[in-house]
Amino acid sequence: MTYCVAASLDSGIVFCSDSLTHAGIDQVSTYSKMFRHGIPGERQFVILSAGNLATSQGVMAKLKADIHSDAEVSLNTVASLTEAADYLGDASLEQQERRKNGSANFEASFILGGQVEGRKHRVILVYPEGNHITTSADTPYLQIGESKYGKPILDRILQPSLDLSTAAQCLLISMDSTMKSNRGVGPPIELLLYRGDSLTLDSHHRFESESDFLRDLRQSWDKALKHAFRQMPPLNWAASWDRSARGRNEVS
Repeated sequence: MTYCVAASLDSGIVFCSDSLTHAGIDQVSTYSKMFRHGIPGERQFVILSAGNLATSQGVMAKLKADIHSDAEVSLNTVASLTEAADYLGDASLEQQERRKNGSANFEASFILGGQVEGRKHRVILVYPEGNHITTSADTPYLQIGESKYGKPILDRILQPSLDLSTAAQCLLISMDSTMKSNRGVGPPIELLLYRGDSLTLDSHHRFESESDFLRDLRQSWDKALKHAFRQMPPLNWAASWDRSARGRNEVS
């Protein structure tokens, strides 16, 4: 299992992904699920992957090969993020078809984000079927993989007007919540902040399992949650509600 998330903000994009991969209880490895490519000043792309590892690695290999061979269609030639998403979806379908074998599942999902010069920065989720969706003002983030545990804080905190640093903290706490509830998600954790219109990828961070920052983040968040819980109003209505319920039961 894995967890990847990206937030599209007015000021840019924040990407976050784990690196733990399970192929059975005794086969645990680490693979980066964040692929970066760009031409400074012209275009920048970041791709996060989840799903079948062979498929996602095959897709990344094809994207790199097309770039190096100066293929007619590649991340160096697409005119927009939408064209890049279509290209990525086609590459994914091609890899799945090559590996198709009975009922085995070789599906993979991708989050694509970045910017082409002259266009707005965007984030797009590419489904295993090759189709895709983008973010909105109401939902400024996209997730793939083990998404449910890290979703609540994103829904409560994230909004397009947030600055990149605050959004990065939010995504890291979302990642920590996921790691807390699912042992199949874990470090190294990769974080990348893209500043809109910069057309450079110069703010990439990698946090290992022994990271002091990740430990302090978890401890601070745990402490803040427990403090918030203790401030909850008491359930003063509980006693009267229980008496009312007992009265109804006696009458019936």
